Amino acid sequence: MKILLNKAILMGRLTRDPEVKYTQNNVAVCSFSIAVDRDYVQDGQQRQTDFINIVAWRKTAEFIGKYFAKGRMIVVCGRIETRTWEGNDGRKNCSTEVIADDVYFGESKKDSGNASTAHIPQQSASSAPASDFVPVEVDDDLPF
Repeated sequence: MKILLNKAILMGRLTRDPEVKYTQNNVAVCSFSIAVDRDYVQDGQQRQTDFINIVAWRKTAEFIGKYFAKGRMIVVCGRIETRTWEGNDGRKNCSTEVIADDVYFGESKKDSGNASTAHIPQQSASSAPASDFVPVEVDDDLPF
C-alpha cells in the first residue's frame, strides 16, 4: 500500500477582510486569499508573489472571521483540493484552493501595525493580582 501525502503549510498576508458565511445547514465557511512571496528572486527582477485561495470551515472559519483582517499575517495548514464543474455556458471550470485545517497568527498584534485587527486581551505581569505572586527562595542545592 502506498501512502500519499497532501499537506500545505503557507504563511502570507490576507488580501482582503475575511467574510464568514453560513450554508443552508448553518455550517460556517470562510473564503479568502493570501499573498505569499516567493523565496527566489532573479537578478535584476522584482520578487514574485502568489495569491493563494483558502477555504476554512466551521470553528476555524469563525475564528478567522473574528480575529483576522486585511493585511494581517496568517499561517495556514491544510490540504490542496481541485474542483471542476460545468458552468451555465457549458464550459468546464477548474479551481484549486487550500482547505484550512489549522490557522495561526503569523505575527503579534503590535508587529502587524494594523489597527483594524481584533483586540485580544492579554494579562501582563503588572495587571496580575498580587496574590498570584509567590517569591521563590534561592537554594544552592537545586538539582538543575
